[in-house]
Amino acid sequence: MLTRYGRPALPWHIKAQLQGRPGPAASAILQEWAQLPIPPEQFHSELAEVQRKLFPTAAPLPGVEKLLSDLSRAGTHMALATSSHEVNFKLKTGHLGELFEMFPKERQVLGDDVRIPKGRGKPAPDIYLLALEMVNATLAPGEEKVKPEECLVFEDSVPGVESGRRAGMRVIWCPHPELFREFETQKEEVLAGNVDAEGEAEGRGEVGDGWAEYLVTLENFPYERYGIVVE
Repeated sequence: MLTRYGRPALPWHIKAQLQGRPGPAASAILQEWAQLPIPPEQFHSELAEVQRKLFPTAAPLPGVEKLLSDLSRAGTHMALATSSHEVNFKLKTGHLGELFEMFPKERQVLGDDVRIPKGRGKPAPDIYLLALEMVNATLAPGEEKVKPEECLVFEDSVPGVESGRRAGMRVIWCPHPELFREFETQKEEVLAGNVDAEGEAEGRGEVGDGWAEYLVTLENFPYERYGIVVE
């Protein structure tokens, strides 16, 4: 879209602000920066065209398929909490059916879920708290409810890490290498949920509290560190 209208490539400090946020919020940030010479309606129409072409080529990160399989075999309760709206979610995942079947439909929370109040997408904690609510609502009779501090969130975005931390959950941050380079000097603040994508500090956790971890890859995940037993 940027190339089409003679704009420069999207820098990572802007992309960082888009990641993890609901579509409308991300689009507003992008349009404010890009200043494309087209009305918003045309922007959304052309963007949707590009997404319909590219999203079906999405592939899981290295290690993700084994990770989900291992967690499933370990009896882990899994839920999906994504800022993607339903249409884009289906475009991104429709060809990955077997992978996403590991998340029961009733434990999938999407960005346009009406139960999430307007303006309360990531980095607010609502989406993760709702996902946990769905897990607890679908437990077997007599099974003890899962507490936030017993949850482990997997995130690639800075707003997503903050969202998980604000929900009182532990977080694994596995970002794109370019995103990590953008925030490398602030890594500990990101893990604490203290830095949002605009770089503004907000007290969300304690730096070095061990409640979040940065991983370069999800391959060879350290299950024992989180008390997960995979047989």
